[in-house]
Amino acid sequence: MKLPRRQFLHLAAGAAALPALSRIAEAQAYPSRPVRLIVPLAPGGATDIVARLTGQWLSERLGQPFVIENRPGGGTNIGTEAVVRAPADGYTLLMVGTAQAINATLYDKLNFHFIRDITPVASIIRNALVMVVHPSVPAKTVPEFVAYAKANPRKLNMASPGTGSSPHLCGELFMMMTGTSMIHVPYRGGGPALTDLLAGQVQVYFPGTVSSIEYIKTGRLRALAVTTVTRSDALPDIPTVDEFVPGYEASSWFGVGAPKNTPPQIIDKLNKEINAGLADPKLRARLADLGGTVLPGSPADFGKHIAEETEKWGKVIRAANIKVE
Repeated sequence: MKLPRRQFLHLAAGAAALPALSRIAEAQAYPSRPVRLIVPLAPGGATDIVARLTGQWLSERLGQPFVIENRPGGGTNIGTEAVVRAPADGYTLLMVGTAQAINATLYDKLNFHFIRDITPVASIIRNALVMVVHPSVPAKTVPEFVAYAKANPRKLNMASPGTGSSPHLCGELFMMMTGTSMIHVPYRGGGPALTDLLAGQVQVYFPGTVSSIEYIKTGRLRALAVTTVTRSDALPDIPTVDEFVPGYEASSWFGVGAPKNTPPQIIDKLNKEINAGLADPKLRARLADLGGTVLPGSPADFGKHIAEETEKWGKVIRAANIKVE
């Protein structure tokens, strides 16, 4: 039987709309099975802890397991690429952080374009780093340290957990903005860097507050300043670098991303639930234990933050001619 043209076109249009309707229905039912949250770093660090707290909250709110999967390697590039290549259905998510913004410039050749290939879902927290020195360094303030470093160019050793890490770039930004010059000593991780700082093998380091706060409180290390523009609740008596070097700001931050083309209904649902978690007193308190300040906001807010951080650290990397080993 030959269908009238009008009826044929109507049926064809309806058939074409079915896939879109199916995707909308799937997004509304999301999640209907376990979700993987990939952490592109080894277990035990701040990123992993934030992921597990976030995953637990989302599991309780959305009724499906959010399974944490650690995919370390390549300075977060291996785990990030795994999410870039995953189906854009909301069932594979990525813990996003400062490292990915840095890597966009640090690595000449990546198999993905981070800003283009990952959709921002929600920011979670920002952590201050803290400028600490060995007690043998005579400076007790940032201005005294700058004066001492200028009087002793390339005599001070600055530790980091590795080339291109947040503490390394914090130090490079500090040198650029103060006109000082120190020797960068990269280590394989924060633990060895902190050990050598405590032993006086290196003189200055920009670690996270969580790993250094006990040494600061016991006097084994001297904190000169925190790197965020506002003082840290964990170290309220320690000034910011910005108080002496106007415009200086550096931090580590964490959030969640998804593969590009993930349905906006899923992105919005995840964003809503993560922001609800950031407003929850219990979850806020646990994040505060990490020295973090919560960063609620929309997916667009998080995307803007990522773009700004990528541009900022790209300028530092190019100016200091930093290359991965």
